[in-house]
Amino acid sequence: MLKTNIPNFFLVPILPKDYNSYGSRRGNDEVMVRGTFANTRIINKLASTTGPKTIHIPSVGCFDAAQMYAKEGRPLIAIVGKDYGSGSSRDWAAKGTSLLGIKAVVAESYERIHRSNLVGMGIITLQFRSGENAETLKLTGHEIYDIDIPQNCKPLQEIQVKVNN
Repeated sequence: MLKTNIPNFFLVPILPKDYNSYGSRRGNDEVMVRGTFANTRIINKLASTTGPKTIHIPSVGCFDAAQMYAKEGRPLIAIVGKDYGSGSSRDWAAKGTSLLGIKAVVAESYERIHRSNLVGMGIITLQFRSGENAETLKLTGHEIYDIDIPQNCKPLQEIQVKVNN
């Protein structure tokens, strides 16, 4: 039996069918950061799955992988597709991205407000050149990326992202 000072009506288990209801938990950063990238419509091509899974040998959830990479001192980037950040909860999408330790996002295109929210969280927002994406560049997610932002960087300036295998 669980012994706690919390009244029983607060100890309601969350059923798997209700896992995607992060909107009702927006005030709890511990829940929301774990829910970042948890949308069942997100397809992670690196992990060949939907939902919040990514690659870290062994494969684990996005939150756990981010914690492991943080302990290893590795900054993270997200390589994403079109209209990145569209949908509801854009504010938490940017906060969650930042709390996971993601320092830069490279997208085919962004939802306008989400891009601004990412910048507000201190995340570098880069965009593939027209006609390029992770598939055309044959990116697998096993690369190491070097991004050198010049001191006098200007909007719409091309930034070189070096990819090392």
